[in-house]
Amino acid sequence: MIRKGSLPYRIIAGAGLVLIRSFEWMIRRQSADRVFYDPREFSWTSRLEAGWRDVREELEQVLAGQQPVPSFESVSEEQARIVQPERWRTFFFYAYGHRVEAGCMRCPKTAALLDSIPGMSTAMFSILTPGTRITPHRGPFKGVLRYHLGLVVPPDPERCAIRVAEETRSWQEGRGLVFDDTNEHEAWNETDEVRVVLFVDFLRELRFPLSALNRGMIRLIGASPFVQNMLENLNRLNGRVADAPLGTPS
Repeated sequence: MIRKGSLPYRIIAGAGLVLIRSFEWMIRRQSADRVFYDPREFSWTSRLEAGWRDVREELEQVLAGQQPVPSFESVSEEQARIVQPERWRTFFFYAYGHRVEAGCMRCPKTAALLDSIPGMSTAMFSILTPGTRITPHRGPFKGVLRYHLGLVVPPDPERCAIRVAEETRSWQEGRGLVFDDTNEHEAWNETDEVRVVLFVDFLRELRFPLSALNRGMIRLIGASPFVQNMLENLNRLNGRVADAPLGTPS
């Protein structure tokens, strides 16, 4: 493990950031900047929404299990800067193209739905405990879009919501949101109940050759210390992490 803050980590992170920002410039030239997308633009979202109760049933089994769901900062140290300790909890299925066998084996119906998403790269149950606020930040890479499928949503839309750029939306159980997380965004759950979504990153649709370069960028990010440290932490917390090839965007 190349430790966060070490000289090799800083060198690799700096070079990676320059490469990512250069690639994002090319994406902006080909793809119009948008904040939220209509989920119906993506054919697979209807399939996930149709199966949301199966996903929620597996989520309930995870939450009722003897093993606690780990905090996000225990998986990825970088998250500690945007949320208070132990408030944001995550149960991983995929991390930048790496299949988390422990998660997929416990939730086979959810894993099957995820495997049907073209270009899916990262997926997890994202759990905001009562009183949680994720402070404003931006996502690391414009080559993906983000999907949230509401699974457990407190009824007060003002006290439990997400802001992306200048737009604020609330979640609905069984319904999805799609947005570009490289816009500044924040989320909050100021209620006394948990909020859970199925969180998915999937490859942005781009014309060739950017589409091929985008898949290559995901592989590079997946091989970086940022992701490899996450995988080692997941291995320690949840069991063996195995690689699995992912499909490409249709």
